[in-house]
Amino acid sequence: MLVDARGFGCPKPVMMAEEALSKINEGLVEILLDNEASVKNVARFATKNGFYSETFKENNYWNVKIVKGYPCELPPEEKKPVKGTEKELCLIIASDTMGKEKELGKILMKAFFETIIAYKEFPTTIFFLNTGVKLTTLNEEILPILKDLEKKGVEIFSCGTCLKYFNLESELKVGYRGTTNHLLEGVKDFKKTVWIG
Repeated sequence: MLVDARGFGCPKPVMMAEEALSKINEGLVEILLDNEASVKNVARFATKNGFYSETFKENNYWNVKIVKGYPCELPPEEKKPVKGTEKELCLIIASDTMGKEKELGKILMKAFFETIIAYKEFPTTIFFLNTGVKLTTLNEEILPILKDLEKKGVEIFSCGTCLKYFNLESELKVGYRGTTNHLLEGVKDFKKTVWIG
């Protein structure tokens, strides 16, 4: 089955892939995509659901091939997280300051991330949205701290729509461009989700 998701922004390609896979018991679904963020999210969706997938670059677009219902697919018991590897904490940072007083808020935000490192209480994922994306792009004081967290294994994502809104897409200096899929996972898949801002 071929699904042409070119021209669509996330999360639409993931939804189209999911719908196509739900219509077959076994077989191959090919998703055509024209942006790298969607490619990563569709491949991630496939892996998360235990499907085998491969990605190919073809001219000016990508083809993500997802296999369903064959031995290369993970059996249901292997789809469950191994004990001790469950996603513990997702931080959603929706502002570049803490509280209404901006100058104080900047100091508090920096201290917050420094405390995370000092106490070694690392979240699994940090998702930045709204003005929070300024921390992964423009804030020279916090960027080294975030890069340190990334080296320690913390997944860092910045809302793609927010980056575009603030004209910061080319300024991303740590982590990856994220989508509402990551935000939804923060609510659904983690033991705890903390919203700041």
